[in-house]
Amino acid sequence: MKKILLLSLALMMCSFAVLAQAADTDPVNNIPALGPMHTIAGDSMQPANDIVQNIASDKDLSIFYNFVSSANLAETYKSKGPITIFVPANDAFESLSPGKLDTLSKPSHVWELTHILAYHAVAGKFSAKELHKLINKHKGSTTLTTLSGGKLIAKIDGNNNIVLEDETGGQSIISRFDIAQSNGVVHIVNKVLLPKPKAV
Repeated sequence: MKKILLLSLALMMCSFAVLAQAADTDPVNNIPALGPMHTIAGDSMQPANDIVQNIASDKDLSIFYNFVSSANLAETYKSKGPITIFVPANDAFESLSPGKLDTLSKPSHVWELTHILAYHAVAGKFSAKELHKLINKHKGSTTLTTLSGGKLIAKIDGNNNIVLEDETGGQSIISRFDIAQSNGVVHIVNKVLLPKPKAV
């Protein structure tokens, strides 16, 4: 009987020890905060909104939105469409050659800015699946005509990414695709697409 009592006491002590340890590592109060969740460009977009409403609400696309506003392209990108737009995230703009971002922000360069932004949009709705189909149909690459009148070449790289080649030979990967909009579709790209300079 004594042994049973001692065993019961030992088990109770173990239980208290486990509970005490659990209290010391309380998941709510004692685990360090992880900080703000990392968001990806396009996370805040809603399919019921148009392109401009969606880019305006996404902090990762703020540079593109500010440029669209200053270049007076908001009405174009709010139109019924449909429009396919390849949107560079903020870090794509920030990786432009030194001084380029500041130059594009100047009122004296608004025509250059407008030309670049219109080069990121294509009339019609092209999903990633449709782009793949066009690329395969044309034996490895297809040419898209942008709203600026310039050309983009779409192809597939060795990792099965859709790559857009601009008129200067620069290449941009679609890093996130098929974000539905009420007036088209948005694809996020990792580089700014640059057309040939346009004579003004």
